[in-house]
Amino acid sequence: MPVYVQILLLIIAFVVFVVLAMYLSGLGLRRICFKIIAELEDARAFSEKKAVALQDERKNFFRVGTKNLRPRALNVLISDGLVKKTPGGKYYLDKEKLSAMRNQQAQP
Repeated sequence: MPVYVQILLLIIAFVVFVVLAMYLSGLGLRRICFKIIAELEDARAFSEKKAVALQDERKNFFRVGTKNLRPRALNVLISDGLVKKTPGGKYYLDKEKLSAMRNQQAQP
């Protein structure tokens, strides 16, 4: 097999690997977001008065890796406006945004 074909196949394999890794990490982040929403719903944290404490940062700074996506998922939910953070460091769900998101998902 010519060298230029091998190089082309290597580049294609690398691109496929990177896209697959990004897709799988996105699925993991999505799963954790749904877990956080479920936890807040179970605690009935829909207002600032009923806000609950959640893990929002790494427990051990030196354990760097992809296993702890929870802080990242929480930041995604906050940036989307689904979760609000109180000045005391607790979190609650924005009921209106959550219902709007569910209505959007229900429509084809």
